[in-house]
Amino acid sequence: MASRRHLANAIRALSMDAVQKAKSGHPGAPMGMADIAEVLWNDHLKHNPTSPEWADRDRFILSNGHGSMLIYSLLHLSGYDLAMEELSSFRQLHSKCAGHPEYGFAPGIETTTGPLGQGITNAVGFAMSEKLLADQFNKPNHKIVDHNTYVFMGDGCLMEGISHEACSLAGTWGLGGLIAFWDDNNISIDGHIDGWYTDDTVRRFEAYGWHVISVDGHDSDAINAAISLAKKETDKPSLICCKTVIGFGSPNKSGTHGCHGAALGDEEVALTRKELGWEHAPFVIPEEVYAGWDAKASGAEVEAEWNTRFDAYAVEYPELAAEFKRRMAKELPANWEAAAATLIADTNAKAENLASRQASQKCIAGLASTLPEFLGGSADLTGSNLTSCADFKHVSGKEMGNYISYGVREFGMYAIMNGMALHGGLLPFGGTFHMFSDYAKSALRMAALMQIRTIAVLTHDSIGQGEDGPTHQPVENTSAMRFIPNMDVWRPADSTETAVAWVAAVERQDGPTSLVLSRQGLPFIARSEDQIAAVRNGAYVVSEAKGDVAAILIATGSEVNLALKAQTALAEKGVQVSVVSMPSTNVFDRQEQAYKDSVLTPGVKRVAIEAGISDFWRKYVGLEGAVVGIDTFGESAPGGDVMKHFGFTVENVVANVEAIL
Repeated sequence: MASRRHLANAIRALSMDAVQKAKSGHPGAPMGMADIAEVLWNDHLKHNPTSPEWADRDRFILSNGHGSMLIYSLLHLSGYDLAMEELSSFRQLHSKCAGHPEYGFAPGIETTTGPLGQGITNAVGFAMSEKLLADQFNKPNHKIVDHNTYVFMGDGCLMEGISHEACSLAGTWGLGGLIAFWDDNNISIDGHIDGWYTDDTVRRFEAYGWHVISVDGHDSDAINAAISLAKKETDKPSLICCKTVIGFGSPNKSGTHGCHGAALGDEEVALTRKELGWEHAPFVIPEEVYAGWDAKASGAEVEAEWNTRFDAYAVEYPELAAEFKRRMAKELPANWEAAAATLIADTNAKAENLASRQASQKCIAGLASTLPEFLGGSADLTGSNLTSCADFKHVSGKEMGNYISYGVREFGMYAIMNGMALHGGLLPFGGTFHMFSDYAKSALRMAALMQIRTIAVLTHDSIGQGEDGPTHQPVENTSAMRFIPNMDVWRPADSTETAVAWVAAVERQDGPTSLVLSRQGLPFIARSEDQIAAVRNGAYVVSEAKGDVAAILIATGSEVNLALKAQTALAEKGVQVSVVSMPSTNVFDRQEQAYKDSVLTPGVKRVAIEAGISDFWRKYVGLEGAVVGIDTFGESAPGGDVMKHFGFTVENVVANVEAIL
C-alpha cells in the first residue's frame, strides 16, 4: 500500500504537471497543502464520489481558490467523475478544471472561489445552514442533519476584510461544525509577507471565540490528531493553523513566491520529481495510489447508512421527511402557485399608497407562512429595510430561528447567503441600504456567476430618500447592478409591482435578484388583469395614449407616477404619449422581440425617467431620445426638495418631450 507521503505526492505531481502544461497557474499552495488534504480526505471527510449531491455530505471549500489543482486532484483521485483529460486540459477553453474552481463545472465543487476571503465566508454560510436545518429537522434519536464544513484558506483570505466579518460572526454563533485550515506559509504573490501581514492570527481567532490548534502541516499524525480534536469541539468553530512550506518538494522554489503564481519550469519539475521520489510520467498515477485514494466504496457505505437512518426518520416523522426532501431538492411548496397568485391579487385589491419597502415587508409577511425555507436578515438595518415580520424568530446567540441580524457586515452577509443557497434547504434574503450594495458588490456578482438564488433587499433607492445626503443616496448603483450578468434587478413602482417582483425572485432558480425599494411613499396605480400579468415581463404599457402616439415615456420606481402626471399635462397641450413602466430591464431584455416591440413601438421617440445615471437609458431611447436622470451626486434635503432640485418635475419631463418632438 502506498504511504501517506506518496499519496500526497500524487497531488503535488498532478498540480505541477497541470500548471506546467498550461504554463499558467499556482502550483505552490497545492504542493504545500497536499499532506493536510490527504489526511482530511482519506481519514475524515464524509462524502460519496458517486453521489456528490448527497444531502448529509461534509462540505469542502477551497477558499484559496488559486490553488485549484489541489481540489481537482482530490476529486479525480478519490473517484469523482473528473477524468484525467480534464486535469491535463487545466485552464483551457471549456475544461471542467478552470483556473479557479467554478460551481457547476465539475462534481464536488461546492462553491466558486478565487476572490479571496469569500470562500471562508461561504463556508460560514454552509455551517450556519447546517446548524439551522439541524435545529429544524433533527429529533431525539434522529440526527439526519449532521455534517461538517471544512475549508482551506491562505494568508490572503485572512488579509481580506470580509474574513473578519464572517469569522467574527461564526464565533458568535458557535459553529462547531466549521473547521478551517490556515495554510501558514508566510508567502503571498509579492513575496515574504513579514512587511505587510504580521497579525497574531492565533489570538485573533481566539478573540472571536474559535477553538485554535497549531500543527506542522507536513506531519500527518499531528494533522490527524488536530482534526479529531476539532471534530469533538461542538460549541466553537475550529481553526487549525498549519505551518507549511509553499511548493513543498521543489528544490529551488519551495518556500518562495516563485512557485505561487507561475509554473515551476520544465527543469524544476524534473528536479522536483527526483526530490519527491515520483518516478511516473506527467499525468500518470499508479494503481496502488489510486487504490489508496479511492473513496467510492466507503462513500457508498456511509451514504447507505444515512439512507437507512433517514428511512427510519421518515416512518416516525413522515411530514418532516417529505419537507426535508422538498427543500433540499429546491422545489417550491405544492400550494405555491395559489399562494403567489393570492399575494398579488390581495396586494392589488388593497390599493395602498406605500413606500415600496413597506410593500415589501407586507409581501415578506405574506410569503413567510408559505415558505418555511424563508431565511431573512439585515445588515443592522432591520427597522429601515423592513425585512422582518411577526412570523420570524430572531437568531440570538445560541438560540436558533429564521431571521438573522448580521451586524454591520454587508459584504459578509451576502457572501454568507451565497453559502446558504449553495448548501440547500434555505431561501436566504438580506437587506441593506442600496448605497451599500457597493460594499457587497463582489458577493452579489458571485451569486450571479454561480447562478444561485439569493435575494437582496436594497432600500432607500435614490436621491428621493432625502436628508441623509449624497453619502446615502444611490445614483449609479441601480445601473451598476443591472450590468452584472445574470442579476435580475427590480425597481417597482408601487405595491402591486413589488408583490410581482417578490414572486419572481422566489420562483427564479437560475440566479439572484435585487429588489430596489423606495424610502418615500408611492401612489398605488390601478391596472387591468392583463397589465398585472404583464408586470412579470419586466416592462409593460401602464397607460396608453388617447390618440396617435407622439412619444413614449419609460419610467421605473417612484418616477412612474411622475410620468403619468406628465402624460396628463402633455395631453392638455394636445401631445399624446404612452407610459411604460419598466420595473426590470433585465427581465424585459429577455422577452421575445415581438413583445418588446409591442411595448416600445419602433419608430416612436422616447424619454426615459429615472433618478439615476442617464447613460444607461440610451439603449432604450437612442441618441434622438431624451433622459431625465441624474449624473452628479445628490444633496442633503427633504426628498421632495431634492427631486425637484434635480429636475424630476412634470414641467421638466414635458420640456424634454417637447424638445425631442
